[in-house]
Amino acid sequence: MMKFLFISPRFSGGIGGHASMLADKLTEHGYEVKKMDVPHIQIKNLKNPSFALFSAIKGIVSKEKFDIVHAFNVPSGYAMKYVKGVKKVLSVHGVFSDQISSLHSNSVSSLAKIAESQVLKWPDKLTTDSKATQKMYKEKFELDFDYLPSPIDVTKFGDLPHVEKVPNQVAYLGRESFEKGIDVLKKAESQIKGKVVYCSDRPWKDAMAIMKSSYVVVVPSRIESLPTTIKEAFFLKIPVVGTDVGGIPELIKNNETGLLVPPNNPEKLAESVNKLLENKQNADQLANSGYEFVKNNMIWDVILPKYIELYENLLKN
Repeated sequence: MMKFLFISPRFSGGIGGHASMLADKLTEHGYEVKKMDVPHIQIKNLKNPSFALFSAIKGIVSKEKFDIVHAFNVPSGYAMKYVKGVKKVLSVHGVFSDQISSLHSNSVSSLAKIAESQVLKWPDKLTTDSKATQKMYKEKFELDFDYLPSPIDVTKFGDLPHVEKVPNQVAYLGRESFEKGIDVLKKAESQIKGKVVYCSDRPWKDAMAIMKSSYVVVVPSRIESLPTTIKEAFFLKIPVVGTDVGGIPELIKNNETGLLVPPNNPEKLAESVNKLLENKQNADQLANSGYEFVKNNMIWDVILPKYIELYENLLKN
């Protein structure tokens, strides 16, 4: 059986949560998976640099050897480089330098671009969860990424409580940050014919209970990879209005599995949300199509065998 080391600044949230679920699924199938635990400075401009430094030091001094060392995001690549492993894998969700540029100063962005150009050369295999990111990295660095979407763990949904629908409730689930476009939704809120509930810092079960009780989920992002929120809404059969950015159109086919709107456009956002609130038949059709899509393409039963195949093929070469 293969022995793995997973490296991530945290094992919760977006890519970190994906790494944690992948580790759990591999463990359930009998593989040995160790997660690198590294304390780092929890200050905005120092999180990534401190994690890169401290994890790299830990990688250098570690004597343990692994079959597969799998890093999740660019800062994790420094530890990946130094840990003893037969093969190295790096996964990124979204273009790292673009994400940093949207959130930080020019000096921090410049450092991120330098780090990105270095780190992407080190692994034996690069993966990403969206075809949009795959395409951008090909254009930007002439690098080939394997496409492996991040699935949801549908077994967790069985523990959710029954909730009643709240008439015309609209839900936002995500960070209060610029790239998530929460400010765009707040500008649109006065035009929406319902109540918007914001879930920015709630336990997963609480957030899912609010999602279940809603009639529409809104994803107003400016920058995205393949949002877990959309997959969760699809599985719960809640129709979604999302922006036409990043990997969102890979999930939302306009007027088929949801509604797409341009980013930074509160008027169009409100118009589409109202369309679903006012036409329940259309909303139900989109919700059912979204459910079928995620069930057939974005669950672990579909994705885990692809990861195992990738790892096995790497070790053969």
